[in-house]
Amino acid sequence: MAEQAAHEVVTGEGYAVGNIDALGHGGGFRKIRRALDVKALGINAIVMPPQFAGRRHYHYTQEETYFIHQGQAELEFGDGSVHRLGPGGIARIDPETVRRIRNVGDDDLVYVAVGGKDGYVENDGHLLPSEESG
Repeated sequence: MAEQAAHEVVTGEGYAVGNIDALGHGGGFRKIRRALDVKALGINAIVMPPQFAGRRHYHYTQEETYFIHQGQAELEFGDGSVHRLGPGGIARIDPETVRRIRNVGDDDLVYVAVGGKDGYVENDGHLLPSEESG
């Protein structure tokens, strides 16, 4: 039976759970990778105050995916295109693509940035024998 929702980071044998509120306050990066000891990919939650714009940047090898949790984001790409995303919005960006994200809303923008390289590990999930029947 589950206890109440986790707020602080709690670790167990083979897992870690928590909440981004336990990783920082105000605007800025919440280092999920470090706090939860994520080894296979880079992952951060970013909180941007209203009307704040990040810096234009790109990566050498790491593809990124952004997931908008809260607020209104505007993504500007090196080709000059601009796209707006709200809660539930997602974007995948090649490493060498120049990108900039800005908060175009009146409230905090909260998004999760996940980065990695060398691809998806296909068909790696397995059911326990007790879950296979039915």
